[in-house]
Amino acid sequence: VHPDDRGYAIDYSSVDASQGNDYEFEYRLITADKQIIWIKDLVTIIREDDTPVCLRGYLIDISEQKQLELSRERLQRSKKMEAIGLMAGGVAHDLNNILSGIIAYPELLLQTLPPDSNLRKPIQAILDSGQRAATVVADLLTVARGAASIREVHNINQLIEEYSESPECHKMKSLHPYINYLPQFEATEPFISCSPVHVKKCLMNLMINASEAIDDTGTIIVSTRNISIDTVTGAEHKLQPGDYAVLTVHDTGSGISPADMQHIFEPFYTKKVMGISGTGLGLAIVWNTMEDHDGAVLVESSPKGTSFHLYFPVTTDNNKVPIDTESMEELTGNGEHVLIVDDEAQLRDIASQILESLGYVVSSVSSGESAITFVKKEPVDLLMIDMLMEPGINGYQTYKKILEHNPTQKAIIVSGFSESDDVKATLKLGAGEFIKKPYSVNQLALTVKQILQT
Repeated sequence: VHPDDRGYAIDYSSVDASQGNDYEFEYRLITADKQIIWIKDLVTIIREDDTPVCLRGYLIDISEQKQLELSRERLQRSKKMEAIGLMAGGVAHDLNNILSGIIAYPELLLQTLPPDSNLRKPIQAILDSGQRAATVVADLLTVARGAASIREVHNINQLIEEYSESPECHKMKSLHPYINYLPQFEATEPFISCSPVHVKKCLMNLMINASEAIDDTGTIIVSTRNISIDTVTGAEHKLQPGDYAVLTVHDTGSGISPADMQHIFEPFYTKKVMGISGTGLGLAIVWNTMEDHDGAVLVESSPKGTSFHLYFPVTTDNNKVPIDTESMEELTGNGEHVLIVDDEAQLRDIASQILESLGYVVSSVSSGESAITFVKKEPVDLLMIDMLMEPGINGYQTYKKILEHNPTQKAIIVSGFSESDDVKATLKLGAGEFIKKPYSVNQLALTVKQILQT
């Protein structure tokens, strides 16, 4: 019997003959040649004069049926997530455009106000609220599976350590002082190609859920290990054969009910108090992140606790591990000419004010067509192009046309939505960076400075 299913396999000695004659169990077996098969165990009590005398059992191979059921469930879940993702992505795009003003204008005001101004506190509160709202929108974009992120090679053990030292983790531990948190790093090949922000977000969501699943005292174990997936196991869990680093979050809570287990990865499905202890997006973010990282999330749960296993493909390209560098001390420009291309007047104004305050010469236009006309008449050092503009051509088409006139034109791409195929294509054309709305003054300043210096 498969080790994970031993609790479900029948123990014939425990059959209660007074409760009926027929019993049915489903579990997995490991065959002599190490294949995993699903079987249905049908048991009948044979009686003589109402007295049970023996058991008659049949083992039926239902592997093909189970595989079809799993494929159907995955397809239905994917379609549901895709539909919800499209909706979430559209909403997130509009909200990010709105939040750009709520975040950027307070930052600009705080730079001009004297330190003792009584306006600093309420303006800072507006900025903080906008940043918190932007975090929720970022979660929506992850659910939409379109959150733009740069993949880098990271040590998964180190990412866990970084999260454990974060303010979010310290706050969670302070809210649950009677829970013991244990790290167990056993992965000896810990390097994965990932978006570190999304990996830490997954870890945060799983640890919050684990903490809230424990009523009083208990233990949460965060562990890593390496595992090799063969063809059979890979097909069962929709994973490519190969080596994986597995991040596991295990809690000693009361477990997840079978009824809830069918829905836990659906957006907004939650047992928490909406708006107080959660938004219902936590596990949807985990599921989508693992899909985007060519991995998988597997769940085991019983009344004694729950384990979430995140499977990340291992990479051997350790030369690309990012090296920490000191922040740039000088963010101001030297009169370089930046052309802002955006169809929304407020967003053009925000970017213009930020860049002009940093010492750049700034021009702006409201469409890709106008940008092409502009640069043919007057060269610019950098383009700042919005990806989605209506009506007219988008950012990709705009940059492609401009490269025909000036093949060395530097550019950054800006969007409130996602790293779409057009964004990726624009970066391949030569655009230096992608920056997501709403951006901070510091983010924009760093990005522009870095691209101009390349």
